[in-house]
Amino acid sequence: MEQRRRERGRSRGYLAGSVVAVLLWSLASAQLRYSVPEEVTEGTVVGHIAKDLGLDKSTLKDRKYRIVSSGTDPLFRVDQNDGILYVSRKIDREEVCPQSSTCLMNVKTVLENPLEVHYVGVEVLDINDHSPSFPEKTKRLEISENVFPGARFQLKPASDPDSGHFSVQQYKISQNDHFRLEVKDKGDDGKTPILVIKKALDRESAASHSLVLTAVDGGKPPKSGNMNILINVLDINDNAPVFTRDYSAMLDENAPVGTTVIQVNATDLDEGPNGDVVYSFSSSMSQNILNLFDINPSTGEITVTGLIDYEKKDRYEIEVEASDKGFAPLTTEKGVIIKIADMNDNAPEIEVTSFSSSIPEDSRPGTTVALISVNDLDSGLNGKVICSVGEDVPFALSPSIQDKMYSLVTKSALDREKQSHYDITITAKDAGQPPLSSEKTVMNVFILDQNDNAPVILYPLSSNGSAEGVEEIPRNVNAGHLVTKVRAYDVDIGYNGWLLFSLQEVTAHSLFTLDRYTGQIRTLRSFTETDEAEHKLLILVKDNGNVSLSATATVLVRLVEPKEAFAASDVKSSSRADEDNNVTFYLMITLASVSALFLISIIVLIAMQCSKSTDYTSKYLQETNYDGTLCHSIQYRSGDKRYMLVGPRMSIGSTIVPGSQANTLVLPDKRRTSEEVR
Repeated sequence: MEQRRRERGRSRGYLAGSVVAVLLWSLASAQLRYSVPEEVTEGTVVGHIAKDLGLDKSTLKDRKYRIVSSGTDPLFRVDQNDGILYVSRKIDREEVCPQSSTCLMNVKTVLENPLEVHYVGVEVLDINDHSPSFPEKTKRLEISENVFPGARFQLKPASDPDSGHFSVQQYKISQNDHFRLEVKDKGDDGKTPILVIKKALDRESAASHSLVLTAVDGGKPPKSGNMNILINVLDINDNAPVFTRDYSAMLDENAPVGTTVIQVNATDLDEGPNGDVVYSFSSSMSQNILNLFDINPSTGEITVTGLIDYEKKDRYEIEVEASDKGFAPLTTEKGVIIKIADMNDNAPEIEVTSFSSSIPEDSRPGTTVALISVNDLDSGLNGKVICSVGEDVPFALSPSIQDKMYSLVTKSALDREKQSHYDITITAKDAGQPPLSSEKTVMNVFILDQNDNAPVILYPLSSNGSAEGVEEIPRNVNAGHLVTKVRAYDVDIGYNGWLLFSLQEVTAHSLFTLDRYTGQIRTLRSFTETDEAEHKLLILVKDNGNVSLSATATVLVRLVEPKEAFAASDVKSSSRADEDNNVTFYLMITLASVSALFLISIIVLIAMQCSKSTDYTSKYLQETNYDGTLCHSIQYRSGDKRYMLVGPRMSIGSTIVPGSQANTLVLPDKRRTSEEVR
């Protein structure tokens, strides 16, 4: 009914909004009640008091209406002639009725002549002319990231001056993954919004959240108000440091102390002390590595603190720890690979792994003398080694199929008589820049004598190549007379140079004898008148080599009368004495030299045998015919002298061991000639 009245009022032009007129009768006076929306314009008709009281125009003649009670700034006025109630100014319901849900304005009107008092109640109807508003534009919250889902945070409600349905009816929150909204209805006290965590917070994923809380009233269309909610997520130490990448570095060996190797870096998503990172080496690191490297705890810079030697270790794996400064620190480990670059700081090393201290002079080119091992602790070109020997020796290095192994071999024919031993210097040079080199000398490589020289007889050579000489003796010599001595020498040594003399041909076997060791020709008996005046003796001189070599000499013995022989003998004896002295001198020098060389060789061999270990001796070559005894001697006599041949002992069925420095020594003998052994 009220709505219908409003519609009729609007159709008549009395009210701009809805108007309700209620006529209450009493014995004393009548009371009217109207309603008018707030915010209507000035002059809007509130109601027709006279008409609603049933008074017509004839009744109102000479009667006037007036409002008795009103404020200094009246909200209403009445037409004194026709009794129509108007709005005198714009009404703000929230201003005139700030705390009331119903805004009823009482207006006392008076109709004069006769006097009538009419009470008019005007209800100012609320319209949705205000939006909800929050007490603050932005709300800041601090919530720890370890708060569990379901935690609740009550917010201040929004206010709306409008009343009833036009007040705040609901709250909404902007779309997000971590929060939801609950609304608590407090009845007359309105509704209160509550922020609830629906998903665990992670400061490292989102350090803050921005939400919009919206309050909506019940108007159509509704009005709303917003408040920004800024949530700062408080950090807890829930993140360990994380290294940004894998780490590897190349470091030159011998790098100076203090050289920076590499710098590691780890980040921690936490903040404050929880995100401050310190670096250290793992406690599992060996002391050897700790002596070589150090790490700056603040910067993560790894530096050199010791001597870096590629040959000791060419690669290091260092465990680095990154820890935060939280109350309960979190730690992460990371392996750092450090590869050492080789520098050319090692000279080649030469080792003689097998060595034959003596070699036959008839060895073919390519005969192995020693095995050489060469090693360089460096790598790459720094460890690539080239070996060589001097050009002035008849030896060369031949690479082996085994890496870094060489054979020291003969490269040309050897001749002991030209040079009996060699000191061979081996040079090894690497290919580094600059190159490093070393030398090793293989001492006393002795050339073993071979029977490659025939004896030489000290007489003029005849046209057929044999030596031939003539000595004249008197006929009256006795038995045992020294006719002459065949002199010969052999540049070979030992058995190869030990000469034996034999009488091959003679015109009279009963007249002469030849000492096989000394070459002395003596008479066997006295000459007779029937003996021929000239005798021819063919002397064979041969050595004692495996395959002996020989030479021949022809001696013509002429028998002359004593006077002739005496004159000639003085001249010959003088020249012979000089010749014997010279030959003896040279033989003594040769003998002394060869003997000294032999004795030195024996001493060296004994020292080497004594110093060798079981393993070491196995590296060296053994003489195939050597029975382990250093030497033996053979003694014999010839004439007034005793001889001793000194040399290595031979195995059964063998000749002298190749390389023996045997020699014939002449020993003094004071025994009588009758005791001589021939």
